Order: sequence, then structure tokens, then C-alpha cells
Amino acid sequence: MSDDLRSIVGVYDADGTLAGEVRYWFGARIGRAHCDLCDISHGTFRAKPAWASMVARARVPIETWHRDDAPVEVLAATGGRLAAVVAVTDRGVVPLLGPAELAALDGDVDAFALTLDRSVIARGHAPLFGR
Repeated sequence: MSDDLRSIVGVYDADGTLAGEVRYWFGARIGRAHCDLCDISHGTFRAKPAWASMVARARVPIETWHRDDAPVEVLAATGGRLAAVVAVTDRGVVPLLGPAELAALDGDVDAFALTLDRSVIARGHAPLFGR
């Protein structure tokens, strides 16, 4: 197994500015905005405790960015398909989960952790959550 995994990065399909956050929050309530990664990591007003616990258990950092503030190489690895999750490795940034995979998780943090771990392992890396 490769051990060149440096971090996991999720990119929300939302903007990170205050105006963007407010626009997303209201849009989500009236059905005009949706981000499956947001549904996994956040409740109505803040990050889910289960998300914080999962991040704390991971063997590498897990961070999130918004589409308007994500690093260029991270956005490039998503192929413009958001929300998405990528791996930052010594060899570059590689996609792990795209919109369809995130949508299938229906906001479940535990299902996200399991799916993310499987994706990381399938790409030749050690498990994220200490198996």
C-alpha cells in the first residue's frame, strides 16, 4: 500500500463568502440550492458533531473548501463536478468521490466515512480510520 496520502479535501457546491453562505442557506430551505457534502457535514446551522468526530479519527487531515476558495489544483481534480472529495498525495491531487457518490449517502456521516475509506483503499492507500 502507498503511504503518500497527505490529506483529504472536500469541496462544497456553495460559495464561502458571507453572502454566499446566506444565499445557500436560504436557497437550500426553498429548494433552489443543494450540496450533498453540506448535507453530510452540516446540520441546519453548524457542523454535525459526528462530522467533527470523524475528522478527528482520520489518520490524515480532512479539510473542506467552497467552490470559490478551493485551491486551483483541487478544483481541477474535480473536473468541475461538485460537490466532490479528492485526495492530496505526493503525486498530485486525485478524485475520490463525486456528486453521485455523495448524493447516494443521503447526509449520513458514517456512510460517508465508510465510502471514503473504501475509495482510499481502492486507490492503494492505507485505511483512513485505523483498520
